[in-house]
Amino acid sequence: MKNKKISIKDIASELGVSVTTVSFVLNNKAEEKRISKEVTKKVLAYVEKVNYKPNSLAQSLRTGKSKVLVCMLEDISNDFFAKLARHIEDIAYQKGYKILFCSNDNDDEKSIELIDLFLERQVDGFLLTPSPNLQPKILELEKRNIPVVLLDRFFEKENFNYVGIDNEEASKLGVEHLLENNYKKIGFISIDMNQTQMSARLLGFDEAINKHQLYAQKLILKAKDSSEEKINQIKLFLNDHSDLDSILFSTNYLTFLGLKALKENDPKRLNELGIISFDDNSFFEICKPSITTLKQPLDKIAKEAMRIMFKNLDSNSTVNAEMINLKTELKLRESTQLINNN
Repeated sequence: MKNKKISIKDIASELGVSVTTVSFVLNNKAEEKRISKEVTKKVLAYVEKVNYKPNSLAQSLRTGKSKVLVCMLEDISNDFFAKLARHIEDIAYQKGYKILFCSNDNDDEKSIELIDLFLERQVDGFLLTPSPNLQPKILELEKRNIPVVLLDRFFEKENFNYVGIDNEEASKLGVEHLLENNYKKIGFISIDMNQTQMSARLLGFDEAINKHQLYAQKLILKAKDSSEEKINQIKLFLNDHSDLDSILFSTNYLTFLGLKALKENDPKRLNELGIISFDDNSFFEICKPSITTLKQPLDKIAKEAMRIMFKNLDSNSTVNAEMINLKTELKLRESTQLINNN
């Protein structure tokens, strides 16, 4: 027969104090509630002695907080999202919160199904890379006073909490760097033009190209195409525009596909083209040539997102939404230093 699990009532009875007193001590409110140090020490010592573990469900019913957050990203296996998730998890853990991670594959039906599932588990808040038409669901969460912070992308006509980068300026930074290194015929390879971050990256590219009256060619790939289909389209694009001297890729996984296309189709050109990728990756440091990147400040994104989340969790009233756009860092490597400037 299993031993009976110890409850707060058992602790209170054994020590001759009230259940409320034990609860305040366990929730770090002893000083606030003017519970003596002697009683506090007695409760904590006994809790350690019997190895008491609080019932998380009962605790959430008492406090209205589950101390659990959901981090729903487009693809948790993607290096960018995986590293962002780790930063978020570390911050949450320091605050006594646990994180549930999942991928929505940028799919509205899957997003809504997952959100409803987690709502049944009474999670406290959501950090999301939203799928294209998730606004109504997010509004529903806000009406229920469940904090939401959007990551990586946002909705232009909605006033939601958001943390990301200034994508438009990042693209301009990339083009300016190529121009400074004597690249003048620049290609741009992107995807998903209905996403705000992708639209902004294209806009920044176009503005920089027009400002300097440069020659440019663009390839916009369909999201639902397979990786092989994308690689074939990149090969055709590069064959059709053999005069390009550089390429700016709008995501790290498109850079991987582009590198594969070049290796299979024209290995020599891999060492001739100037290449910049949005989002850094450890592979980009060790491949040959190493790849220059527009590196997003993942630690800062996580800190700002969690700051907003905890501010909303701690507030008993409506908190004004914040929109944070951080700067990217141009990580210089071999792929944009190969052209002959003579």
